[in-house]
Amino acid sequence: MRVLVTGGSGLVGSAVRYITEHETGRFGGNNQGAEEWVFVSSAECDLRDFEATKSLFARVRPTHVLHLAARVGGLFANMQQPADFMRDNLAINDSVLQNAHDFGVEKVVSCLSTCIFPDAVDYPLTEAKVHLGPPHASNFGYAYAKRMVDVQNKAYHQQYGDMFTSVIPTNVFGPGDNYNLTSAHVIPALMHKCYLSLSPGAPPFVVAGTGRPLRQFVYSRDLARLMVWAVREYVDVEPIILSPSEHDEVSIATVATAIARTMGINAPLTFDTAKPDGQFRKPASNAKLVSLLPEFKFTPFDEALKESTEWFVQHYDKGARV
Repeated sequence: MRVLVTGGSGLVGSAVRYITEHETGRFGGNNQGAEEWVFVSSAECDLRDFEATKSLFARVRPTHVLHLAARVGGLFANMQQPADFMRDNLAINDSVLQNAHDFGVEKVVSCLSTCIFPDAVDYPLTEAKVHLGPPHASNFGYAYAKRMVDVQNKAYHQQYGDMFTSVIPTNVFGPGDNYNLTSAHVIPALMHKCYLSLSPGAPPFVVAGTGRPLRQFVYSRDLARLMVWAVREYVDVEPIILSPSEHDEVSIATVATAIARTMGINAPLTFDTAKPDGQFRKPASNAKLVSLLPEFKFTPFDEALKESTEWFVQHYDKGARV
C-alpha cells in the first residue's frame, strides 16, 4: 500500500505525517512495512498542471491517494478572489482524480470543507445536505469548486467503478498552520495578531467582527488520525463528516480570549464590529462517524488550542509560516 498525500506540507498534511511517523495502531502508522506514505507539496508539483501531475503519479505509482491539496484562504481572500479560488481548485481536483483513474489507484480520499454546504439549510449539517442550495456568498467560488469533488467522485464511480470518496472536516487548526494575516483562517490569524500586539509600542489586539459567530473546530492531529482510518477502512462513495459533536461549537470571542490568556493577556478584548462576521454558524452532525467509530475520542478543545498556541509562539522565529 503506497499512499500519495497531496498538500503534504500543509496543516493537515503535516499532521498526517506526524501521526504516521509517531503513532501506531488503527489510527497511526504501520511499523511492519506494509504501508508507505509519500508526502508531496505544491513546491514539488503544481497540481493545476495536468502533465506535471501525470509525471508525479508515474513516479510514485500510488495505490491510494489522500488528496489534501487546495488553494485555500481566509474570509477576506475568498471575498476578493472568488474566480481565482474556483479555477485553481477545479484544475487541481481534475488533475488528481483523472490521473488517479488513469493509473488505476484503488482509492482516493479527498478533503472537502463545511463551506460547501448551503447557506440556507436546516441544522445540523449532514452528508445528505451538500447539494440542497447555494453556499454562503462570502466564499462561493471555493465552495462550489470543492463541492464538485463529490460530483466527480460519483461520476467516476458510476462510469468506471472507481472508489473515490471524500471527508468533510469542520474548521481545522493545529501546529504548522498558515499564519499569514492576509490568507489565514480564524484561529491562526488570531494567534498571529495577538502575538504581534505583545511587542512594545505595537497596536493592541483587536478582533475583527463581533466575536459572536460560532464555529465547530477539529484539532489537526485528531483529523489526521481519522484520515488515516478513512484511507484504510472507509469504503463508501458518499462523503463523511469528520468532526466533534455539533454541540461543541465555540464562539470566536471565546477562542480569542483563550489565545490571549495563553499569551499572557488577561485584559478584556476589543472587537472591531465594523468588520464582517461571515456566516454566523454552520454546525455539522458527526452521527455517521460515531456510528462507524464510536470509540474514537477527540482531544478536548481547550487542550488542543493551548498546544497549538504554544507551538506557534515557540516556532514564530523558527519557520512558522507567517
